Amino acid sequence: MKFTCNKEALLKEIAIAQEIISSKNAILILSNIYLEAAKNSLIIKAKDMKVNFQTEVPVTVIEEGSTTVFGDKFFGIISTFPYDEIEFSQKENVVIVKPTTSKKPEYKLKCIASDKFPPLPVSESEFFEMPIKDFREMVTQSAFAVSDDETRYFMNGVYLEKSEDKINMVATDGRRLAFVGKSANKKIKDFAGVIIPPKILQTIIKRSGDEGLINISINDKMIFINFASYKFSSVLIEGMFPNYKKVIPENQDFSLSVKREEMLDALRRVSLMVEKKSHRIYLGISSGKMAVYSEESELGTVEDEIPCKYDGEDITIALNYRYLEEPFKIMTDEDIKIRFSSATKAITIEPVPEKDFFHIVMPMQS
Repeated sequence: MKFTCNKEALLKEIAIAQEIISSKNAILILSNIYLEAAKNSLIIKAKDMKVNFQTEVPVTVIEEGSTTVFGDKFFGIISTFPYDEIEFSQKENVVIVKPTTSKKPEYKLKCIASDKFPPLPVSESEFFEMPIKDFREMVTQSAFAVSDDETRYFMNGVYLEKSEDKINMVATDGRRLAFVGKSANKKIKDFAGVIIPPKILQTIIKRSGDEGLINISINDKMIFINFASYKFSSVLIEGMFPNYKKVIPENQDFSLSVKREEMLDALRRVSLMVEKKSHRIYLGISSGKMAVYSEESELGTVEDEIPCKYDGEDITIALNYRYLEEPFKIMTDEDIKIRFSSATKAITIEPVPEKDFFHIVMPMQS
């Protein structure tokens, strides 16, 4: 096998492949990246025990062939390569990487035969499509709320379902919940809800733009996601996702609105004095203003105040600082509404005007 290619074009795709590979993989071949040169393109594949990746890069193929290279070293070689054009060649169990216009530097990297690389799964189910911009927004507005408690593995992923005429994504860790629902194309067939590991979703939104469509296929055990030249797949998380609809408040009697940036600034200032274990802060809500303050600790305390639109009885709500800050960070709207019914029941955070997503946070004991 022998080909030449542009460094930056190759590096972009090898970076994704290396991101997929598990650094502590017990199976040696899964630490390698599969390379196949044919018809002036380079097919790149990578996989760990759960996530699979494939793409193609335009190259100038001199001699067709395939092999696998150790991902970590190959990524390091390409990322530090001092020239724009790379020549890649293979002789038996060694690949040689060097510039096309110079003899040095010349890297010799041992490789493993491509037939040792496990085949990537192929979907036998029908694909459906949706705007990639909608998919990105759904992941952004939900994945941050996934639980990291491995004993509750069924909450370690994002729940995807088709409900009537909508595609919904939901994530929860038991103390907060993120929901986003987009209108579904009428041609999309119903499918049972599935739990998607966040790794594949985060990798996709980092590499995708806002233009074009994304194609999704789901079966009992796997999800397949294709866009542009990329093909991703992942094993689904088994288990029963909690009945999230029970958590969504039906009626909340009170609401206030604040400027998103003013709230974030206040949270940043108050966070300097937040107790690190509990992350507890207080919102003292009264007509026209909101006090944001930390609890008393051995280091001291802090109180800030921002204007808000509120006309009701004074109330104080204790919340996890991080659970309040994260939704405000990912939303982009100027005004944010907080709805509530009492200091001990769930609050709802949503943009003004209302959109197709919201976030729910359970208060802490004050």
